[in-house]
Amino acid sequence: MRQARPRAVPAEMNESQFERVLGNAARLAVVGIGFAVLLLVLQAGQVFLAPVTLAIVIGLMFGPVADRLESWSVPPALAAGIVVLLLLGVIAGFAVLFAVPLSEWVARAPMIWARLQTQLAGLKGPLQSISDFQAQLAAALGTGDAMAVTVDDGGTVTGMAMLAPAVLAQIAIFLASLYFFVATRDHIRMSVLSMCVTRRMRWRTAHVFRDVEFKVSRFLLTVTMINLCVGTAVTLAMWAIGMPSPLLWGAMAAVLNYVPYVGQAIMITVLLAVGLGTQTGLLEILLPVICYASINFLEGQLFTPHFIGRTLTLNPFIIFLSITFWIWAWGPMGALIAVPTLLIAQSVITHALPSRPVMPRRPVRRTRAMTDRDELLANAAQVIREQRLDDEGEEARKRERLEPPKGTGPTGVEPRPG
Repeated sequence: MRQARPRAVPAEMNESQFERVLGNAARLAVVGIGFAVLLLVLQAGQVFLAPVTLAIVIGLMFGPVADRLESWSVPPALAAGIVVLLLLGVIAGFAVLFAVPLSEWVARAPMIWARLQTQLAGLKGPLQSISDFQAQLAAALGTGDAMAVTVDDGGTVTGMAMLAPAVLAQIAIFLASLYFFVATRDHIRMSVLSMCVTRRMRWRTAHVFRDVEFKVSRFLLTVTMINLCVGTAVTLAMWAIGMPSPLLWGAMAAVLNYVPYVGQAIMITVLLAVGLGTQTGLLEILLPVICYASINFLEGQLFTPHFIGRTLTLNPFIIFLSITFWIWAWGPMGALIAVPTLLIAQSVITHALPSRPVMPRRPVRRTRAMTDRDELLANAAQVIREQRLDDEGEEARKRERLEPPKGTGPTGVEPRPG
């Protein structure tokens, strides 16, 4: 009788648990090293990468404007020039709104600072206690009586003079990148698609371009309109309560509203400081903050979800992490690109790594006592049970394939000669 050959054991089953752990650790180490190198590259190339990235984001925002101009038989190069001039006009308009009121508040800064010191005089006792504790801690640790800080800077004027060339270079890189990106965005798309070797890859890449342009342009244009409405509402509210320079606060609210959470916190802090420096009563101090917070609450809870929609909403925690990361990497310029980069990453991941929705084959029947959260958790538990059963069935099928057929295994009895 011919005995069947024993089947080869898969390579992953020959590996020991220790070897698999080492392999996974090596892969994680490579990913960690790559992420650390990426952080260093982002910080080292800030002068070049930050304005170029911001130009791409603004170019995606003004893409529909350039498309409309090109549909009127305007050449792409001329359409890109019009887009750049339009952006410069918007920036100049905001600069005019800021210039005169801001100069007045800068002239009043010493008086506001003096009043702030008077208002904060009540905190002298707690601050003195903290200072005494710091001195006692320094004496106990033997670090000396005081901490000496030496500033080698040559002054504010020298620092600004050294910083001006870098700022001008970034502005020039931004404007040039914006012009060339808007003028050649179709060529860039076709060049990337031509490098895709398969039809499926081209299809996914085309959808990535489409979603990125749609999501970023729609998000930024919609947010711009919402921010203009917020700025108008803040201007009217500050004018109604008698706040000086209402146009300044409206323009500042519109600009800072581009940076979620951080911009609102800065605006509230500025209004509170101005109220402490210009008013005496508690209601007068808090009234500008209350008006701005009310307008911002209505915008965040009613208007933004309605006009932007649920398809462009992101997890607030992820948004906060993105903002803090880009501020750490590129400063204020990074805060402007935090949310658009999340939308770009979401589009790329959605099409590059498509995933099916986490729903069970047999969904749980909802009862009247169940909430949305209860239904979600019940369906998630059902998915886990179905996955476990599928894994157990797959393991059983593997064992069956590795076992020899019945009647062919070794029995210990020598076959009789025929």
